[in-house]
Amino acid sequence: MKRTKKSARMEGIALPSMHVSGKTALVTGAGSGLGRSIALALAEAGADVAITELPSRLENARAVAASIRSLGRRALVVRLDVTSVKNIERSVTEVIKAFSRIDILVNNAGINTPRRALDVTEDDWDRILAVNLKGVFFCAQAVGRQMVRQGSGKIINMASQNGVVGYHDRAAYCSSKAGVVNLTRVLAIEWARYQINVNAVAPTFVLTPLTEEMFANPVFSREIHRRIPLGRLGRPEDVVGAVVFLASPAADLVTGHTLLVDGGWTAI
Repeated sequence: MKRTKKSARMEGIALPSMHVSGKTALVTGAGSGLGRSIALALAEAGADVAITELPSRLENARAVAASIRSLGRRALVVRLDVTSVKNIERSVTEVIKAFSRIDILVNNAGINTPRRALDVTEDDWDRILAVNLKGVFFCAQAVGRQMVRQGSGKIINMASQNGVVGYHDRAAYCSSKAGVVNLTRVLAIEWARYQINVNAVAPTFVLTPLTEEMFANPVFSREIHRRIPLGRLGRPEDVVGAVVFLASPAADLVTGHTLLVDGGWTAI
């Protein structure tokens, strides 16, 4: 069969790499659950990883660091409360001192307190917004300053399908995640000139050790399964692939995007 000039050109296209070898990543809230899986996946893809956690969860973070080191990558455990701007700045400085640069930031730390809108307290609202939105912005800002100096970087914010659609009993949570989605767009626009890509990943409900108790309720579990066209909950491995993709050279022209990993929930 005679090849056309077009097919010959196509054969010359190199497959973009999904590896992040030689890069340094910072993952917030990485001591357990999805954050742990993200940190390990980035290490598997070749990155050295700084793992941040609250002071009360540092033992979990140390266990993750040990697993990363067993892969032949460097790991650093950093205590971090993302609601404190001063703490964020100190922690980012510590990571830069240890690794000289930060190539990838994954803003994973987040909380949720399901409560009916009529029952949400000021404390509920302030705490959820402080972690899920304020923390994301000021971590991005502190790391963004370093990435501007480097002239490159990848920032991945963990949003949620509930930042795109509403869900009952989650007024504060949905509001915070919707803020993350639009914040991602703004940072992508402002920082594109520095070759910094800013994207978000928006998972559906993901089964982790932290969410097992929630899905032990059969009524709730049936409702969630019914609303996901693919018929199952998310797993950490479903989400980490999206994060590694956005952190890798394969996504160099992707910015300002929210990648939904939702089993089709938002397609309905």
